Amino acid sequence: MAVEHDVLDAGLAEDGKRRIEWADRQMPVLARIRERFEKEKPLEGLKVAACLHVTTETANLMRTLAAGGADVALCASNPLSTQDTTAAGLVHEYGIPTFAIRGIDQEGYYRHLGAVLDRHPQVTMDDGCDLVTLLHQKRKDQLPEVIGGTEETTTGIIRLHAMEDQGVLGYPIVGVNDADTKHLFDNRYGTGQSTLDGIIRATNVLIAGKTFVVYGYGMCGRGVASRARGMGADVVVVEVDPTRALEAAMDGLRVMTGRDAASQGDIFVTVTGNKHVIRGEHFELMKDGAILANAGHFDIEIDLKALKGMAGEVREVRPEVNAYSLGAERTIYVLSDGRLVNLAAAEGHPASVMDMSFADQALSLEWLKNNIESLEKRVYKVPTEIDKEVARLKLETMGVRVDELTDEQKAYMAAWEEGT
Repeated sequence: MAVEHDVLDAGLAEDGKRRIEWADRQMPVLARIRERFEKEKPLEGLKVAACLHVTTETANLMRTLAAGGADVALCASNPLSTQDTTAAGLVHEYGIPTFAIRGIDQEGYYRHLGAVLDRHPQVTMDDGCDLVTLLHQKRKDQLPEVIGGTEETTTGIIRLHAMEDQGVLGYPIVGVNDADTKHLFDNRYGTGQSTLDGIIRATNVLIAGKTFVVYGYGMCGRGVASRARGMGADVVVVEVDPTRALEAAMDGLRVMTGRDAASQGDIFVTVTGNKHVIRGEHFELMKDGAILANAGHFDIEIDLKALKGMAGEVREVRPEVNAYSLGAERTIYVLSDGRLVNLAAAEGHPASVMDMSFADQALSLEWLKNNIESLEKRVYKVPTEIDKEVARLKLETMGVRVDELTDEQKAYMAAWEEGT
């Protein structure tokens, strides 16, 4: 039977399969879960609509859900994050309905979201909350059909909490991003490495010796700052949260306002999840040759509309690099149209770190199905037992052993009588 899809080229499928299999070799935790899912079929009969970055790592998550009995369909969560080889491979090698084409326009992007919702899913799996938002704004008649969902990233969870606070969230959702085995590793090590990878692939600039400005010092920002510093950059952090700013300062980084950093920076990376953190007042102060990139989920962190209004000319000078001419003396370079540079200009996070994030996704979906009757319409954290199991499995596959408490130590930790 033909599989529903909208992908660029079926001829890319064989290459896509090879790439998916390569990533699978570096995702042993997910492979173990898939092996169990194939035997137990814990997701049997569950119809899932997934809106995620269409990468080789995501493909292996889709294979795992399908192995567990789920009827799954996938669309892209960002117009520039799709790997066309992966999309073709999912459809033509693995039989998974996929709607994703790299570089698709806004209309096509939302058409693809609509295509997975047309299948009347019972569960949503989102990355950035666009699928959930579309359901709540334009597909409200489908909300009674949906029993639960998961959310992959910080930006999406911010939006979900806003919905919960306003009393409009239509079903329970597990915030996978908040799991320790997700944000401590995916956000920090994955975003750190892949963001630098994207910048270097797009520009081939030397990081050493540059003043590298990071906007936001959450887990993603820490990862970017750490990797930039490790490559020899002078790292500046721009923050609004005093605790995070203090942490950056005590990590040995320079902390300053956006205006102060604007005139000093050579490379600027936004990773805040907020809007227009780099804007007109900053562009006016930037030196000739400044490079701007975004590692947050949406293309809102750099105010490109304001920059275009200031520029006399905008032209592409390299793939993923646009030059904005600000008079005869200055040019500012923007990478990947202000979209996720690590996915638009590179391949996203390494498979070995996505192994944990997508293990959290698969096990959270199983938990949702088993506990749905007792759940309220709010955002839930990944259960601790899932988090610990994913960490345990990851260590096991790495050949790392950890110690255990003795009986005496267990008794001491459970008592209160023993003092100094």
